[in-house]
Amino acid sequence: MTIADQPVVPPVPARPDLPSHVDVVVVGAGLSGIDAGYRLQTECPDRSYLLIETRESIGGTWDLFRYPGVRSDSDMFTLGYPFKPWRGDKSIADGSSILAYVKETAAEFGIDEHIRFGTKVVSADFSRAESRWTLSLERRTSAGVEQVSMTCDFLYSCAGYYDYDQTYAPVMPGIADFAGQVVHPQFWPEDLSYAGKRVVVIGSGATAVTLVPSMAEEAAHVTMLQRSPTWISAVPGHDKQADQIRAVLPAGLAHRVIRAKNIAFTTGLYQFCRRAPLRARKMFLGLNTKILGDAQLVADHFTPSYNPWDQRLCAVPDADLFTAIKRGDAEVVTDTIDTFVPEGIRLSSGRVLPADVVVTATGLQLLAFGGIAPSVDGTTVALDEQFVWQGAMVTGVPNFAVCIGYTNASWTLRADLSSRLVCKVLNWMEEHSFGAVEPVPDRALEERPMLDLASGYVKRSIAAFPRQGDRGPWRVRQNYVLDSVTTMRTDLNKTLRGTPRRSSRATAAAGQAAAK
Repeated sequence: MTIADQPVVPPVPARPDLPSHVDVVVVGAGLSGIDAGYRLQTECPDRSYLLIETRESIGGTWDLFRYPGVRSDSDMFTLGYPFKPWRGDKSIADGSSILAYVKETAAEFGIDEHIRFGTKVVSADFSRAESRWTLSLERRTSAGVEQVSMTCDFLYSCAGYYDYDQTYAPVMPGIADFAGQVVHPQFWPEDLSYAGKRVVVIGSGATAVTLVPSMAEEAAHVTMLQRSPTWISAVPGHDKQADQIRAVLPAGLAHRVIRAKNIAFTTGLYQFCRRAPLRARKMFLGLNTKILGDAQLVADHFTPSYNPWDQRLCAVPDADLFTAIKRGDAEVVTDTIDTFVPEGIRLSSGRVLPADVVVTATGLQLLAFGGIAPSVDGTTVALDEQFVWQGAMVTGVPNFAVCIGYTNASWTLRADLSSRLVCKVLNWMEEHSFGAVEPVPDRALEERPMLDLASGYVKRSIAAFPRQGDRGPWRVRQNYVLDSVTTMRTDLNKTLRGTPRRSSRATAAAGQAAAK
């Protein structure tokens, strides 16, 4: 039995030179990083910027995950960029199509020219006296890894919130005794063959419900083993209304109309689930029973103990998971693991699930700001003691912003708002000749977790993240409609504290001395 390791990327022959200083450094060249690059060059055209990417390619999540069937559970009209119409046929797109879309966007707008690949931010220290970040970097070259440094005025983390290098790996008794192969979706081996084999997928989240129907097309049989059920909803893979709108309107206008339609639908559904949980439960259970045609199956394996949207709702396009179950190619088992045995997994009920391949879709490991632990004047900031302002900037850390997408809607909706807000802050700083800026609450805030989800991957690690407050710009709202109205209209003078540039302070001091 072997556990597949993350593929080793071979050294590259050469790297474009790193500038010694730029105005803005964006960490990450994934979906949100490319969005940040577009906003910076269009809304702050006088600012120089650089995207620093640890991996060797554009795409972030969509370049990392290569497991069978990988796809988005958000529609592409809201996951896509507002400035780049989605032209694909599918509303729920596969991972390779999303990756191609991100790469095409970067090339079309020249953002790819601002990226430095194979470069990792090891540490970041902000000097209040200099109003400047010093970044310590590791760069992979043909000769190995070199240590370099550079400076920037503003640091923007678009690296997401989970660990690319490590996954959540719960203790699994007896796993060393298993005679088959164990893999994790995050590190999927390119040469894995599962055709005609028996597969057990451990987990019931978005990754598991994606893997099961995809692998069932080739495997002898696929079993999804879950400790407890997850809310799952069938959604259309194609948006017929979108096709009709695109047939009569220009691409740009059609994209905006479809985007608005889908935002209204997803926001309305979320609000319905939160405000009428019993009715939402009844609705989802009724729909799933209608598709599967088996009320007992739904009661046993698709009826969670929690309410819809206490955890993220899993979407299955064209009901593919349910179709695989109805065909008999896949099944769902709700039980706990007693131990692995050579031939598979023995459950607490005594049943043995035979397996040649076990996929541990057991969840992600959260990691704040891509692992960057920012420091100010040489002292590491205790992030868990700080608060998030407008879902983007952090108290105690000047000239720093983070991009955290929505948990109940497409990531890009919040990401694009955050990037536009960063540009507004940068332009406000220029207007007032501020060298540094940081959010400061006017009075004590009541602490709340930054992400208000009961999902296991959130509860395990969220304590290490900054908090959200109980009011106004200190709330991390999961409501794009409200955020889209208020975020860009916020009065920066009320909650941001600016520090004049060094040159401005020196000029003022010289003027005062001359007056005396």
